[in-house]
Amino acid sequence: MMSHTLVIAEMHEGKVRKSTLSAVTFARQVGAPFAILVIGAGAAKAAAEVVAFGAQKVLVCDDASLGNYVCERFAPTVAALVKSLAFDIIAVTASSYGKDLAPRVAAKIGAGYAPDVSGVVVDGGKLTYKRPMYAGNAFGTCAVTTPLQVVSVRQSDFAAAEASGGASEIEAVPYAGPDAAAAHVEFVSLEHGKNERPDLGEARVIVSGGRALKEQFAAVLDPLANLLGAAVGASRAACDAGYASPELQVGQTGRVVAPKLYFAIGISGAIQHLAGMKGSKVIVAINKDADAPIFQVADYGLVADLFTAVPELVTELKAQA
Repeated sequence: MMSHTLVIAEMHEGKVRKSTLSAVTFARQVGAPFAILVIGAGAAKAAAEVVAFGAQKVLVCDDASLGNYVCERFAPTVAALVKSLAFDIIAVTASSYGKDLAPRVAAKIGAGYAPDVSGVVVDGGKLTYKRPMYAGNAFGTCAVTTPLQVVSVRQSDFAAAEASGGASEIEAVPYAGPDAAAAHVEFVSLEHGKNERPDLGEARVIVSGGRALKEQFAAVLDPLANLLGAAVGASRAACDAGYASPELQVGQTGRVVAPKLYFAIGISGAIQHLAGMKGSKVIVAINKDADAPIFQVADYGLVADLFTAVPELVTELKAQA
């Protein structure tokens, strides 16, 4: 029997985030009919962004009472929708939003939860999930045995879905009201750095730096990132030392990324950092330590002083432009 999947879209500043399309790719791989839920302030307008991806329906919950995202206000509507429309699988991307919302939805509907999956195998209607373990150095497989399943999928392992043409029907769904716990939770503010660069999770090119850059972090990396239209990332050590903002951290406790091209500059390659970027299609490493672990995963490596090599690379790229 084919399952019916509900993809929960993530919104930011009135638009559907591209990360949602990784969950759409998962739904397509499951091979069953799927719907997309767009929930939150401005959802009615944002729904138009996902009508061309092959969903049977795009469900919209746009109610002023939802306000800014708080899990205790969003989860009851998702749970009510799953029960009323008989979805079998609920899929979200494993972003901060998805990781916050999915467990509460799973608890409400009595579903098993498979978080942070990197692959799915469909065999006769049974789903088996692949999950990273030990900072991505091993993988395990699991199956959810409850009738309803909640899954969060890694954006780095499920490529963003391409539009398939056509236009899904848009249907409004009611707001189910908040949990009782919502009375004890207040949205205060959302603080995020204003950045004209691509989001780390969606960038095709990322230029990352380590603690070795010290106070020259931006001075060395920004010219290369500007030239390539790249996002800027950082190791945890660089962030902890104050050389880069915390939101730039790539790694096991930061962002997990898989761009087309990843520059690791002055990054030794600790296992925690590798867990966040070794899925990149091409990795270029620049480090003066020839024994740095980063060279074990790099496609191209340069043993050199980064303070000399990076400016020379920028100069050469400009000459070739």
